[in-house]
This record gives sequence, structure tokens and C-alpha cells, in this order.
Amino acid sequence: MATAVHCFRQGGLVAFPTETVYGLGADATNAAAIARLYQAKGRPAFNPLIAHVGNLEAAMRLARFDATAIALAGAFWPGPLTLVLPKTADCPVADLATAGLDTIAIRVPAHAVARRILGAFGGPVVAPSANLSGHVSPTTALHVQSDLAGRIDLIVDGGAVEIGVESSIVGCFDTLTLLRPGGVPRGEIERALGRVVLQPPDHDDTSRPRAPGMLASHYAPRARVRLNAADIRAGEALLAFGPAALRGVDPATPVLNLSARGDLTEAAANLFGYLRALDASGARAIAVMPVPQHGLGEAINDRLRRAAVERD
Repeated sequence: MATAVHCFRQGGLVAFPTETVYGLGADATNAAAIARLYQAKGRPAFNPLIAHVGNLEAAMRLARFDATAIALAGAFWPGPLTLVLPKTADCPVADLATAGLDTIAIRVPAHAVARRILGAFGGPVVAPSANLSGHVSPTTALHVQSDLAGRIDLIVDGGAVEIGVESSIVGCFDTLTLLRPGGVPRGEIERALGRVVLQPPDHDDTSRPRAPGMLASHYAPRARVRLNAADIRAGEALLAFGPAALRGVDPATPVLNLSARGDLTEAAANLFGYLRALDASGARAIAVMPVPQHGLGEAINDRLRRAAVERD
């Protein structure tokens, strides 16, 4: 912990585990450190970052909370929910981290290692996923090393993460909006508030996203991803789900099953690690069996759709 805190205070970059995925951390008030973080990830500078803090009191120094935001924080913090809120007048987070927006994305993580680091540091830490921008998010320290070795200063190994997909992001605007599905299913958010949470309109401009993870092409392996596969084609690997296997799968085909028993929690935890493993198999494409849309399936399908976007 002391090494990580010292690194932050010197403007360094530290990868550490959260309950969702491994984050690449930097002092959120240090614009030079944040610029270095963007460079290390190859991340577009218009994509805002989430500020991680230790508790609600610290979050309220960064953003203005209304009754709805306080209710969400009370229900889900610490945990895998990010709130996008108006910045306070004296918010110390560097403008570079918020991509010049007048709002800020904030989360209180639940992972014991993350909480110890934040408590020892005493300030906000921006921490996007600890991978090259657009690549599959990391769920182990080894994943971080494979993407960022030589680009960052320290990796804190806390073992495999628990949830395996990023936090849900709720925009606390005039209309409460689920900007990104994630570790807290939509239904749980709606039950906590007793109201419907809307989605952004289809025409929302993701070239300048309002929150992290909203770029159209994101979480992308090198191999092409084919969704809702009902068969397997030559040269493809298979990302399966559930007990029913596809027909015509050659024994030599690389196959990983997100959850043979159809458990969406298990599937979320396995998603990024399995995408990485199948990408490393040398397959020209990854066929993905259908995943149910309910519960955590909404977040899983969101990540898979972004992974499948055609890239230049």
C-alpha cells in the first residue's frame, strides 16, 4: 500500500484490483499523471474517466448530490455503480479527467485492496480499466502485464476479480439514464428507486461520450467477433454459454463456455478472460452463442456488441 501511495504522489501509474476489473490508477488531481495514463492506454482524450474515492463524504467534495444520487449511493456503495453528477464549484479533479465536461463520474469501489489504497492515499484516483484502449478489460494481474508491461510503474496483484464486468453507470440528469449497463443490473437500480431508469437514445453521439465505456468500438479483441452464433464456421473459435452445444464443432476448435450451467454471474466473471484466451488461440474470428438479456446479461451483451463493432 505504501508503495502504491508513494507512486501516486509522484505522478505514477498503478494498476490495482477492484471488484469489477483491474483499474489503472493515477492521482485524479494531477493533470500530468492523467496525460501519462491516456498515453499508456492509447485512450482518446475525449473519453472521460471515473474518479474513485473511499466513501460518500469524499464523493460529495467532488460532485453535487441530489436526493436520487444519495439514495443510489446508499443502496449500492461501496460497489459496482458509477454516478455521473454535476461537479462542485471547487472540484479538484483535473479537467483532463472529465474530458472538459461539467459533470464527473464517481464510484466507491468495494474491493478490499482498492479501499485500502484509496484510504491510504486520501484523495480521488482515476482508474479506467488497466488495458490498452479498446482491448479486452483485465480481470487478473497477468492480463494487465500482458497489455501494459513497460508502460506503467506498478501492478498490485490482488488475484482474480469477483464480478468481471465494469460498473454500471447512471447519469443523474433531469432524466435518470443508464449510460452503461454493468455490475449492478438495471432491475436492482429500478427496485432501489421505485422508478424506471431510461437508456440513452439510439442517436446519442458516442464520438464525444458523456461517460466512460460509451465508445461504439470498445473491449475489442483482435479477432472478429460474431454474435448470436447458431453454428460454427471454419477458422472460428467458440465462446459458448449454457449446457447446449452448437452443432458441427470440430474437436480441434478452441471452445470456452462462459457458464455451462447458464449462470450469468459466472459468465460475467469469465467474459473478458475467455475473450482474451480465445483471441490468443490464433482463431480468425470468435463465434459467440446467444446470452440472455436479463440481469447481468444486459451488461455482458453490451460488452459483446462493442467487441463486435467493425474496426478500420
